[in-house]
Order: sequence, then structure tokens, then C-alpha cells
Amino acid sequence: MFTKMQLPSKLSAIFLLGLVLCALLAPWVAPYSYDAQDTRKTLAIPDGTHWMGTDQLGRDVFSRMVYGARVSLFIGVCTTLVALVIGTVYGAVSGYAGGKTDNVMMRLVDVVFALPDLLMIILLMVVLGRGLLGIFLALTVVSWVTVARLVRGEVLRIKEFAYIEAARAIGSSHGRIVFHEILPNILGVLIVTLTFRIPVAILAESTLSFIGLGIAPPFSSWGTLANDGWTAIKFYPHLILFPSLAIFLTILSFNFLGEGLRDWLDPRKMN
Repeated sequence: MFTKMQLPSKLSAIFLLGLVLCALLAPWVAPYSYDAQDTRKTLAIPDGTHWMGTDQLGRDVFSRMVYGARVSLFIGVCTTLVALVIGTVYGAVSGYAGGKTDNVMMRLVDVVFALPDLLMIILLMVVLGRGLLGIFLALTVVSWVTVARLVRGEVLRIKEFAYIEAARAIGSSHGRIVFHEILPNILGVLIVTLTFRIPVAILAESTLSFIGLGIAPPFSSWGTLANDGWTAIKFYPHLILFPSLAIFLTILSFNFLGEGLRDWLDPRKMN
């Protein structure tokens, strides 16, 4: 698989793998703890001791970036996985059932989909409170509907194929047809959707943290670091440069990887 992907996709996969390893091995990669303060070196510019400088409390920005990667990637990956499962099951049942059941189920999806995502997330965050759990639930609630609509469309297409009719003819149950005959055939679509939805969740978490509704201090994510850097952008631009660059490169890498997987999994492009 890896050898058939384009160079940007390969580089993106390598970058993301290194990023995940840094996040998992944060205590060994980061030279300092995320909350360690050195009041003698507040707002220091990048140097040999502090590779990305320090913030207004004397905390090492590089260390907080490494620990922040844990939070940003955890939220991005976990919320997307949960939303993918919920949306897949919901969309598969809706598309396979058809008729009035499909109509009722999709009207609920339309209602959720019509509401602005950011507004819903902010309202849910106000109700649930700041923290990982609040962000996780809020992003999951607004993410599953996109997956549900995508899966429903694929199921509507596939359920008319001859092999599905054959499965019905031999007496296969509806559950077996959906989960053993239909869903395995849209696995490629789900994998590509996963790679495209993770950066959306990361960007949403960063936006929430940037406007002050994200992770509570002293914990950090890339969004909270960007928020801290924004207040001092005029005199200490490095504080916002590094977290913004991390967000940009991660989102770009996931999109390149998704495009590579989409091309590789497309049967029309196979030799």
C-alpha cells in the first residue's frame, strides 16, 4: 500500500507517525514538564535551552507543544472514531430500512445538520463545562451526522446489487446483510472519511481553545497555546507561531494522507 501512494501522502504519513510517537512518549521527549516554571526566563526567545522559547510564566513552549499534541490528537482521533461508529450504524440502518423509517431518521439528521456547528459546540460547551469530556461530547454530537448521510448514500447504492438480493434469497438476516455484506464494502470510504474528519475535529478543538472554551489551565492543547500567543503576538510572535504551524502541518498532512488513501482505494485507478 505505502509504495503505491504519492510522495506527499508518504511524507504526510511519516510526519503523522512521528507526531503520534512524540505525543505518546511526551514524558521522555519533552525536556521539561508542561507546568514547570522558570520565573527567571519569562518570555524568552528560542535558544539552545528552550528550543521554542518560554511563555509569560516561564514555561517551556516546546514541552507544552509536545504535551499539547496529546490533547489535540486525542480529541481529534477519539471524537472522530466515536462519531464514525454512531454515524455508520445510524446511516446503515436508515439506508437499508428505507421508506418511512429512512424518512424519519434522516429528518432528524437534517435538523442537526442545519444548525451551525460552531454555535452548537459553544452551547454544548457552556452546558457541559470546560474540559476533555465536554469537548469530546460536543464535537461528537455535531460530527456524526455527516458520516450518517455519507453511509446512507452508500448503503442505498449497494443494497440494490445482485449479491445482496442473493443474500436475501438464501434467508440471511437483515443484521447479517448490513454488517457482513454491506459495511465491509464501504470500509474504504470510511477509512478515507476518518482521515478527513480528524483534522476537522482538531481545528474545532483549537478554535474552542482559542476563544477560551477549551482545556482549562495548566493543561494545554495547541489551541490554548495559540490563544496565549495571540495576546503577545506583537512583541513575542514565537508564542503563536509554533502552535499555529503545528495545527497547519497536521491538518495538511491528514488531508494529503486522505487523498492518497482515496486514490489507492479507488478501484477505477487500480492497475
